[in-house]
Amino acid sequence: MGKYFGTDGFRGEAGVTLTSEHAYKIGRFLGWYYAEGGKKKVRAVVGKDTRRSSYMFEYAIVAGLTASGADTYMLHVTTTPSVSYAVVGDDFDCGIMISASHNPYTDNGIKLVNGKGEKIDDTTIEKIELYLDGKLSELGIEGDDIPFATGADLGQIVDYSAGRNRYIGYLISLSRYSFKNFRVGLDCANGSAWMIAKSVFDALGAKTYTIGTEPDGLNINRGVGSTHVEVLADYVKEHGLDIGFAFDGDADRCIAVDEHGEIVNGDHILYILGNLLKARGDLVGNTVVTTIMSNLGLYRALDEIGIRYEQTTVGDRYVYENMQENGYCIGGEQSGHIILSKYATTGDGILTAIKVMEAVISSKLPLSKLAEPVKMLPQVTKNVRVSDKAAVKANAAVMAAVEAVREKLGADGRILLRESGTEPLIRIMVEAPTKELCESYTDEVADVLRKENLA
Repeated sequence: MGKYFGTDGFRGEAGVTLTSEHAYKIGRFLGWYYAEGGKKKVRAVVGKDTRRSSYMFEYAIVAGLTASGADTYMLHVTTTPSVSYAVVGDDFDCGIMISASHNPYTDNGIKLVNGKGEKIDDTTIEKIELYLDGKLSELGIEGDDIPFATGADLGQIVDYSAGRNRYIGYLISLSRYSFKNFRVGLDCANGSAWMIAKSVFDALGAKTYTIGTEPDGLNINRGVGSTHVEVLADYVKEHGLDIGFAFDGDADRCIAVDEHGEIVNGDHILYILGNLLKARGDLVGNTVVTTIMSNLGLYRALDEIGIRYEQTTVGDRYVYENMQENGYCIGGEQSGHIILSKYATTGDGILTAIKVMEAVISSKLPLSKLAEPVKMLPQVTKNVRVSDKAAVKANAAVMAAVEAVREKLGADGRILLRESGTEPLIRIMVEAPTKELCESYTDEVADVLRKENLA
């Protein structure tokens, strides 16, 4: 992680730790950087979620890009995966998505993708951060700043809503089946999916019921979406629906709900789609890529059906890197980031929902039966706010407490201590035979953090 950019872009409180000046400078840098010293005319595409601050950041980034000579195509309110899709499909040099994903409206973020629709590489991020800190000489920039474009070299702004419509058409084309006769609930988190998801499911024939589709700039993720999936669960039960899908603010995550209102998380979905791909002979390397946060219940279920798995550190970018390096076709996180590399370069919540529907229809089984083999162990994650994340893992007393819990759990569970990629938090995760044990063990370690004056 860099000074500004974490595992999922530059994220912070809008107007405080992430400002319009940051956004403008990022635009200035990208417009100059991709021009390769004036050798080419840069084309960039920009999307945003429904936060009030997204409009401020959108115009700041666009101003920076065009001031450096880049032609900038505006998707307006759209999903993160649609930006990656547009970059690849229409040969843009880079893409920018303005979103803080599942965070509250007070936060925002800037996600960057390269010309292949992939998260931008660490080397480029380092250069952006040097520019943000004014270290121009280290970038080979003479003078006080990147030169401004002038005259006919100035970038132009293009309304690109057609690109969003092409993405909707692409999603519709990916389903092998009609969803006719299915009653489907969609929770769009008052975010990016609020129009797109319903359009797709309606076109595929579903009888669609929606919540979280009244964004006002201040209610994104508030009491709805993939981080509050219990709301959709109640809605599915109340209306007698066949299935439900909850997305996050920028719709790169999906958590499902079965016909009984039970939550089907990302680990369940990895099992269901991995099994579907295996049955079709399409599971490359007979392997599903997970992160260290996936539940032991997933691994035991995969073992039962003879599917291999790999683990990466937390973050969908690391899942994608592993998939690319080894040619695997499916990977993801318990949080609902599911990457299907045949169709997308990033997690795509609506795509995931389509493929889960495909599994239900092809198997002629309800979602509850497809998810049943994954017996999730109770899992508790305690987030502890700290002033120095690195100091926590360097503290002998903390690490001794973690090891003591690990020994108590043995083969019946596990403990993980990790840093948040976007916030000043240490996450203590415990899996154990009971929730009470999970809570007891997370509290033990959290207490040590406080005693050591780290929290």
